[in-house]
Amino acid sequence: MAVLVITGTGTEVGKTVTTAAVAAVAAAAGRSVAVLKPAQTGVRPDERGDADEVARLAGAVTTRELGRYPEPLAPATAARRAGLPPVRPADVAEAAAKLAVEHDLVLVEGAGGLLVRFDEAGGTLADAARLLGAPVLLVASAGLGTLNTTELTARELRVRGLDLTGVVIGSWPDAPDLASRCNLADLPVVAGAPLVGAVPSGAGAWEPAHFRAGAGGWLAPVLGGVWDAGVFSAREAS
Repeated sequence: MAVLVITGTGTEVGKTVTTAAVAAVAAAAGRSVAVLKPAQTGVRPDERGDADEVARLAGAVTTRELGRYPEPLAPATAARRAGLPPVRPADVAEAAAKLAVEHDLVLVEGAGGLLVRFDEAGGTLADAARLLGAPVLLVASAGLGTLNTTELTARELRVRGLDLTGVVIGSWPDAPDLASRCNLADLPVVAGAPLVGAVPSGAGAWEPAHFRAGAGGWLAPVLGGVWDAGVFSAREAS
């Protein structure tokens, strides 16, 4: 795949760290990688954004933002309140397509969930993915409540004719509770797509060299890693 769109079931589910893991594995395999953050919210001009964090963890990747808004709100709202132009799905598709000309892999990391609005016309990350004809990777939380949000997102992707590559658990706890352990079997069922990774909780705070060394063990072969859902589930669910 030349472009992979990465979305989440909501905020704070591990999208940025998962994006960094995918980027790190691809870069380690010798692929040139670009990370596109269409709309960065809740960050001042002088602060590091999500794309910067991906570069810190993953290494030599190209980063680009299309819009940055200071308040931690949905992009359309944040743009309106800041009096700044919004990012539109066509802008995202154009930027990703240009990056794909010079890179082997372009990762487009959304803000919040799939249908968070970029602009007042209701444009979303799903619209950008459709314009690109790109597959979508869904990052979900591990515990109670994740099945509903995962199924809703997967259904919306199918309604829109978008390809769901699989589901990555963005933050797998050191001591998983009963719901988390059961969700290893249930997440692929409700998503209608395979479980293709589990990122350890707190991995974003690891030293970059440690992060890069471990990333391949968190992602399935479809994402360039060696992680095996069956082996992982058998070990963690017992």
